[in-house]
Amino acid sequence: MWHRSHQKFPASTRIQDATHDRAAAPTRSGLRPTPTAVRATARTRTAVPVRPRTAPVLRRTALVAPAPHAYAPGQPAYAPVPPQPAPVGPDFLAVGKRNAVVVDASGVALEMSGFTIEFRWPEIRSVHHQVSPDGKALMVAVIHLDGRLFECVVEAKPRARLQEWIPQLSWVLGHYRPAG
Repeated sequence: MWHRSHQKFPASTRIQDATHDRAAAPTRSGLRPTPTAVRATARTRTAVPVRPRTAPVLRRTALVAPAPHAYAPGQPAYAPVPPQPAPVGPDFLAVGKRNAVVVDASGVALEMSGFTIEFRWPEIRSVHHQVSPDGKALMVAVIHLDGRLFECVVEAKPRARLQEWIPQLSWVLGHYRPAG
């Protein structure tokens, strides 16, 4: 037999038996409960609040850090990080309409249609370059240590710029990778 002491809610929130008139049932506020406010479960006959069925409201709010507690320790004062010095050495930059190639002391960076892949010198097996078959673009290929090949094609406008890029790129690659 189920006893009232085993129920989860205090007596003031319990739903009366179905034979009892709801209008006469005592409540905390003295008001009559509405069907949407309270629902009786079949097993326990305890009051379970019913949540209204509405769509969740999504709001865009600014992210604000919560205020620290009065007893919490203050934020540690960190020294500002000094800017890292730029690598010293020759560099090469070839920029086209959609793609770009950068070779400097830190390594090789290929930018293709907004995506950038950076390679540090220790992870590069070799770098190759040549003029495209139509003579309008510079083709640069980076071979990674694990054998993967990454290729970038930079269109040169005007074509005379391509003739400037080839010797400059060869000289910069020779400076950082004398063996190839």
